[in-house]
Amino acid sequence: MLTADRSFVRTLAPLRAAGASALAVSLLLLAGCGGSSDGADAASAPSASVNDFGCLSPEQANAGYVTFPSSENQDVEAYAAGKGGTALILAHQADGDVCQWVPDADELAADGYRVIAVDSAGSEVAEITAAVTYARARGAHKVLLIGASKGGTAVLASAGSITPPVDAVVSLSAPADYSGMDAAGTVPNLAMPVFYMAAEGDTDFAASTRDLSKATTKAAENRLSIVDGPNHGVSMLDDAANFAKVKAFVRKYGS
Repeated sequence: MLTADRSFVRTLAPLRAAGASALAVSLLLLAGCGGSSDGADAASAPSASVNDFGCLSPEQANAGYVTFPSSENQDVEAYAAGKGGTALILAHQADGDVCQWVPDADELAADGYRVIAVDSAGSEVAEITAAVTYARARGAHKVLLIGASKGGTAVLASAGSITPPVDAVVSLSAPADYSGMDAAGTVPNLAMPVFYMAAEGDTDFAASTRDLSKATTKAAENRLSIVDGPNHGVSMLDDAANFAKVKAFVRKYGS
């Protein structure tokens, strides 16, 4: 998938509300315009109960929009793609939503994984835990967590409480703590493999990533990659070499 495609979709995240409103208006107009002779257009439009998040195509929304309950009685919304016995749970940054992950989710699904990108409403640990339960109920025998920035903190914090434990964790540009999620206090007890990545020019997050990796003393593997440039979180994966590192780690523990 082209880097330009990823970057374009990522920029749609702040426009989510506008996109959702436009979708709602479009659905109302479609409902009021009976007698259309073009059945294909009607068939491709998302149903009223489907959320396209402001970035999914009608086909993606109809096939990939899912919900599942959390322990906090929340209906967690997510984008699901792919099949297979290994599930990858993706957690997004604070400055965006599920749209940040859609291009990478599709690429990982094409690699043979079952991918669930969570659209967070602010209860990250409960949402990620619910996504793991959802994936396991659908046949996933291995589960890996991947999170960026706030999502990186969230997957590390979640990995400390999910049972049975997940198989590995990938954290991109994570702060040590965020909104009550204490990654720094969790990582010393993590036993599963953990892969940390941050960009050297993303100074504060490179420092927190180094600190988290240093504190991860019990993990089966503790891999730290500080890459060139200033990019933060998911945007580091726009560099094919960086994404290849993540994919290699996922392949090692997800196969």
